[in-house]
Amino acid sequence: MSQSPPLTNLFTYSGKLYCMDEFILANVKGVYIINTVHGPTPMVIISNEEEEIMPIYVGMSEGVSIHSALNNEVTQRPMTHDLMTTIIERLGATITGVQIDEIEDSIYYARLTLLYDGSSIDIDARPSDCISLAVRRDVPIKVRKSVFESSIISEDDLDGSLTIDSFL
Repeated sequence: MSQSPPLTNLFTYSGKLYCMDEFILANVKGVYIINTVHGPTPMVIISNEEEEIMPIYVGMSEGVSIHSALNNEVTQRPMTHDLMTTIIERLGATITGVQIDEIEDSIYYARLTLLYDGSSIDIDARPSDCISLAVRRDVPIKVRKSVFESSIISEDDLDGSLTIDSFL
């Protein structure tokens, strides 16, 4: 007889019940530029504990934002994601996590989780924005196992890519 997961492992989002065991912790390895049919495109590389990797294509400003946060760079004026973290914190909320939980037609979907006034709030957001905020506040990035597994690429797929540093 199988056991149900503990209730603390369950959460709801958009009316669906999820189990945290369906997710893996991921790390941001870096931001790279790869040539696509649309020209040079930033790509965030996410890895799991086994060092398998998945790409998430992002816009140039989001790629630069994530890269600067990974390198603890401080700009003269706040970037958009710095502004967002300041607003969230000044309103008394805390960013507690990011979940990349769906992929449909090669588009990833994510949510930002905030703790506000003792309640957990999930907000639909682009993965690039979630990642940029998570890196700035050192909060966990979780990816649904099935999404990660369907998106794995090999290191060879990065041949010809450049770090975003070499592009800027």
